[in-house]
Amino acid sequence: MDKEKFEERKKIICKLMESKKYIPMKEKELAIVLQSKKRERKELREVLDALLLEGKITKNKRGKYKKADQGGRRGQFIYHPGGFGFVEIEGEKEDLYIPKEEVKDAMHKDFVEVRLISGKGGKRQEATIVKVLKRGICQIVGTYERGGTGFGFVVPDNQRFSKDIFIPSERSKGAVTGHKVVVQITDYGNEEKGKKPEGKITEILGHINDPGVDILSIIKGYELPMEFSVKAMNQAERISLDIGEGDMAGRQDLRRVPMVTIDGEDAKDLDDAVSLKKEGGYYYLGVHIADVSNYVQEKSALDREAFVRGTSVYLADRVIPMLPHRLSNGICSLNPNVDRLALSCMMKINEKGEVEDHSIAETVICVDERMTYTSVKKILQDQDMEERKKYQSFVPMFQEMEELAAILRKKRKKRGSIDFDFPETKLLLDEKGRPYDIKPYDRNVATKIIEDFMLAANETIAEHFHWLELPFLYRTHESPDEEKMKKLHTFIWNFGYRMKISKDEIHPKEYQKLLEKIEGTKEEALISRLTLRSMKQARYTVENTGHFGLACPYYCHFTSPIRRYPDLQIHRIIKDYLRGRLSEGKISHYEQLLPKVAKQSSDTERRAEEAERETVKLKKVEYMEERIGQCFEGVIASITSWGIYVELPNTIEGMIHVSKIPGDYFRYEEETYEMVGEATGKKYCLGETVKIRVCGTDRNTRTIDFDLEEEKV
Repeated sequence: MDKEKFEERKKIICKLMESKKYIPMKEKELAIVLQSKKRERKELREVLDALLLEGKITKNKRGKYKKADQGGRRGQFIYHPGGFGFVEIEGEKEDLYIPKEEVKDAMHKDFVEVRLISGKGGKRQEATIVKVLKRGICQIVGTYERGGTGFGFVVPDNQRFSKDIFIPSERSKGAVTGHKVVVQITDYGNEEKGKKPEGKITEILGHINDPGVDILSIIKGYELPMEFSVKAMNQAERISLDIGEGDMAGRQDLRRVPMVTIDGEDAKDLDDAVSLKKEGGYYYLGVHIADVSNYVQEKSALDREAFVRGTSVYLADRVIPMLPHRLSNGICSLNPNVDRLALSCMMKINEKGEVEDHSIAETVICVDERMTYTSVKKILQDQDMEERKKYQSFVPMFQEMEELAAILRKKRKKRGSIDFDFPETKLLLDEKGRPYDIKPYDRNVATKIIEDFMLAANETIAEHFHWLELPFLYRTHESPDEEKMKKLHTFIWNFGYRMKISKDEIHPKEYQKLLEKIEGTKEEALISRLTLRSMKQARYTVENTGHFGLACPYYCHFTSPIRRYPDLQIHRIIKDYLRGRLSEGKISHYEQLLPKVAKQSSDTERRAEEAERETVKLKKVEYMEERIGQCFEGVIASITSWGIYVELPNTIEGMIHVSKIPGDYFRYEEETYEMVGEATGKKYCLGETVKIRVCGTDRNTRTIDFDLEEEKV
């Protein structure tokens, strides 16, 4: 249903609700009054759901709809494992705080109606849940535990779903204690009556100790689609794996231009190639991106699958791709020595890092070498003679790439671009999915070259289409909230640092200066993390409001159409523009479509990030399970009233509970962020190196517990 028809249906239903003649009515009764055909019932349900969430209508326990009282506020409830929660209301800057006693029957991700209440000393506005309008979660993944005769329980993996789910034996599907299962919730229970949620098991994933079941549980818990539809797979199978003359017609032929891909050793979806030549004081940089849109047409089965997925998801032992392997690892992958279709952004860059000229074109390319980050690092950083000899014809180009990347980075730094250099985690797993090593991911000269070149292309494309004033999809990052900004400023003040804030605004350069000041200090890890948390999350929008973190006015995602849907959508717009097909009708089409793409892409990106983060946390716990009793050295990364968090060199973090710190009774000094012994005055400070012993792990909460060895290092 298009947007115009959708809005018209909403108006009709609202008008109908104002008439006492028909109120209240069930969905079926509404369909009869509206003369909706059977095939239109799904559309009617979508309209009713939208009106419920907007608070224009309500639905009673009998499933009857009526006009809503307009007094209450409505939003999504976010539950905290501590028992309290928050309600996010669209259009309002600050969430409402829901105290534990006011949560009632609301559960994580429910859409609720709330009423404001007077606060009890907190700064955030408090509210109480009045009514659950729509349940946000209908299925849960968890561990089955057999109860008494005729029933069992499922303990949810998701810590935000706080209640066990009662399972009658006839709905257990034969599960036994220790099985990981998927549960469909049939009854959400009643807090006042002490009735637990109830459900039925729809799928048994395997036993908790079976290889791969841990990751599968996360996949199911986040409802990540694994299998492609039959239509999408059939469509992929019909795509030729060869480039014909007809495919190349009208394209700029760049097959004789020397170019390479630079990726990790295990990468298979190679969607970006780079070329560079230096001439007359200018760098001529080419960023060539796989033309995925040539194979994935809008509204096709493949496109519908890609839209729902939004992004490829990279988990510890597998990748859940946005597109079938025949495309992502085949015809759309820029493999060496084969012709490939591309969309190229070619830039003329001066010695100050300024893009003086550029062109965008549909091209046909042929990559010369499939390089790895390790190999390019050996050539440039390690001066490895064997590697330099192997790729001797490309060594001059790599050296020029290193030069240009340094220039681009210097330019970004000058304008205030913020670079959080947190060590990412690299997991090494055996054939059964068990981690045998965990270490920081190597961010070297080669990874930085690709980062800098992709950023340059993304900025150039975004600026080009901004000035054309055409419908487009931008990657935006808003300035930090005033309250979070002031909290951070107060926090760093205690360490002797300052940030210049003018008229409740801050320039990204102030963040950059702070990160430079704290580099190498004991408090670096903590302040860096808190600085990152003070910022908003980047997202996809149709309005170009700039990117705060990169300190640039124009930014988009153009460089990864194999694994990100926004990039694929942008490619379609670019090609329509290049081919002169952006008619008024096409522009109107994109104006209606792009807000949906922006929201879906932002939502699926969040989902993927959370799933990837949970996977890493789980594998860290599994790794340390095998090392209980062992001692390690680490750095105190943060201190709270309940304990000390210690980070090991391999990025694993664990907590020493305040009650387990030996030798004294310790209390947390909030002013100085220290743990101080009352009798001895002994202190533990941020950035201090300590020796710890692993004393426990918990897979359910994804936590690791340390004991502190008495002697400090």
